[in-house]
Amino acid sequence: MNFINPIYYGVEGIKEINKYIQSYHPSKIVFLVDENTHELCYPKIITEIESSAEIEILEIDSGEHNKNLYICINLWEALTELKIDRKALLINVGGGVLTDMGGFVANCYKRGIPFINIPTTLLAMVDASIGGKTGVDLGSHKNQIGNFVLPQLVHVDVGFLTTLPTEQILSGFAEIIKHGLIADKKYWEEIIRLDDRNPDYLEPLIKTSIEIKKKVVSNDFTESGLRKILNFGHTVGHAVESFFLENNTPILHGEGVAMGMIVESYISMKKGFLSYPEYEEIKLYISSLYPKLNLKKDYFDDIFSFMQNDKKNVNREIKFVLLEKIGQAVYDISVEKELIKEAIYLYIE
Repeated sequence: MNFINPIYYGVEGIKEINKYIQSYHPSKIVFLVDENTHELCYPKIITEIESSAEIEILEIDSGEHNKNLYICINLWEALTELKIDRKALLINVGGGVLTDMGGFVANCYKRGIPFINIPTTLLAMVDASIGGKTGVDLGSHKNQIGNFVLPQLVHVDVGFLTTLPTEQILSGFAEIIKHGLIADKKYWEEIIRLDDRNPDYLEPLIKTSIEIKKKVVSNDFTESGLRKILNFGHTVGHAVESFFLENNTPILHGEGVAMGMIVESYISMKKGFLSYPEYEEIKLYISSLYPKLNLKKDYFDDIFSFMQNDKKNVNREIKFVLLEKIGQAVYDISVEKELIKEAIYLYIE
């Protein structure tokens, strides 16, 4: 089995979508969009799709708070009312929330209909839409319900990035930073030299990040080992993201991961892996891009409680991905509560 979905860029991506449609002959094509991609992205895509199949559009509201089973149920009911059968095709057009949830909805509906991802945010392009992870949040707990299932293909069009505000570009850029830190020091050095994050300059980085993730996922599709390194910054980052979500003050995923990478780099240093100069380099660079999150020491117990539900944990031990050095990561490292507290307090101070 091929454990990574085919990924195509620009015009080639549209050609491959049309090729798939012509070979599969879907009974209907359903586009899943949010209010932003419906207005800004769908009109361009639909003019390029070559198919005589009936088209349906399902729209959901954007935002992490809508990534839940209640919205999934609404979508399954809508698919049923539209008499969508197992020969239909779902095309997800959106960011990480939409591609995560769209893949999950497709895989569960009538025991699975095929789907295609068209990521429209930087985060979705370099991370969420590729690799076969799908799912939704359970309450404020990130990605607690989901599965591993590959889309038929992913179509990456960097032109869609021009529709995004700066904060969304920065959110996705955190995953690019992560890829350099865990896998490729030369890539990290290329990243920190970049002084313009507009789409024209980002395209080569997007392709490099995708190749890094493809290489990791192809060796460990179900995250039993090596794929865990892709969670660097996420043990703390997801917990903080969940904390803010529970308190109705949601932050962007990349903002949580940026904090997580600083905190987990400190833990890496204190555990005897990462050198102090490399920790300082990481901290200073990430801090120059992302504002410090508004956290108080009193919040630690709540954040730690979210960490205790992290998917990587084993036997109630919180397992971290840490850096041995820039460009090389280790996984399944147990970290004691006091060191986690020390690292988060240092970030807050």
